[in-house]
Amino acid sequence: MHPIIIVGTGLAGYNLAKAFRKQDQDTPLVMITADDGRNYSKPMLSTGFSKGKSADELAMAEAATMATELNATILTHTDVQSIDPQAHQLKADDRVLMYSKLVLATGAAPIRLSLEGDATDAVFSINDLTDYGRFRAALPEQAHVAIMGAGLIGCEFANDLHAGGYRTTVIAPSSQVMPGLLPTEAADSVRSALDALGVSFRLGRAATGVFRAEEGVRLALDNGDSVSADIVISAVGLRPRTRLAEEAGLAVTKGIVVNRLLQTSHPDVFAMGDCAEVDGHVLLYVMPLMACARALAQTLAGDPTEVCYGPMPVTVKTPACPVVTAPPAVGVRGKWVLEQGDAGIKALYQDGDTLHGYALTGETVREKLSLNRRLSPVLA
Repeated sequence: MHPIIIVGTGLAGYNLAKAFRKQDQDTPLVMITADDGRNYSKPMLSTGFSKGKSADELAMAEAATMATELNATILTHTDVQSIDPQAHQLKADDRVLMYSKLVLATGAAPIRLSLEGDATDAVFSINDLTDYGRFRAALPEQAHVAIMGAGLIGCEFANDLHAGGYRTTVIAPSSQVMPGLLPTEAADSVRSALDALGVSFRLGRAATGVFRAEEGVRLALDNGDSVSADIVISAVGLRPRTRLAEEAGLAVTKGIVVNRLLQTSHPDVFAMGDCAEVDGHVLLYVMPLMACARALAQTLAGDPTEVCYGPMPVTVKTPACPVVTAPPAVGVRGKWVLEQGDAGIKALYQDGDTLHGYALTGETVREKLSLNRRLSPVLA
């Protein structure tokens, strides 16, 4: 019997394997990863600095431990070069492996800005545990960290690094923090709270280059100004990893196209997590990933199960200003209705009495459960 092969040992790959083993303890299972295969929780990467955690301390289990727990073979430091869906095989580090079912759980890769200058090696993306460890090793004590990007990840790192004793400056071309996730008033509340901590902002500006300076680096901005720092984080967004699928002839648009069973355009190849476009949705968050892991585990165990997405709120880890948001779908008709008080901001995106989304800050985050009950499911 050929094994089920899962490509990727991140949050998607390991949670799928765990859910599958609850249904099926015996089918051969192989997992392939380009890194060391340690199990960790990716959301914890943006809480590690305030807790003083090293990469090793964020890791929950080594690959060998996971292999035993999952009754699986885990191939670490292994690159998958190509997939042949018709032959049910893949090529990995010049080995050909056969599979019965294949799952692509390859995640999303950081978007790389095209920057001028001789100090681009001082620019780090933190997208996995290896990235975190590399950045930690390069981070000077009491450093000034420039963060390119004012989205969810940029704001989380700004808050966490500041709590860990580092100075931070956030640089982004947007006029507000977390555009696309928060209405302006809620975004301003988050920025004000981070401002109060001492986080600096250069919004409405884009970095064009990174140059070596007498001490640290100098970020050139598009208006001719510059920001001095010791090291730089790029948090400008993620893009689903689709190369393997595309080169194998599978359907790809924004992500690897899958149906509600998480099948690609070849019935024995599946995709889930940040690399997948599920019925038109690319949602790079934990809740949809977990829903996919549960559904796909049932399907792989012989019980075809379509994934359902209920309300999918996003919790932003900015303790200076707690945030929970369920952004409305693009194109949905409605308008933001705001309530602002000492407890924080409650913003509801409504069309009449129908609730399509919300954003909560401060103490109002306690209302998320009651609001979730009013929201329509993302995928019923």
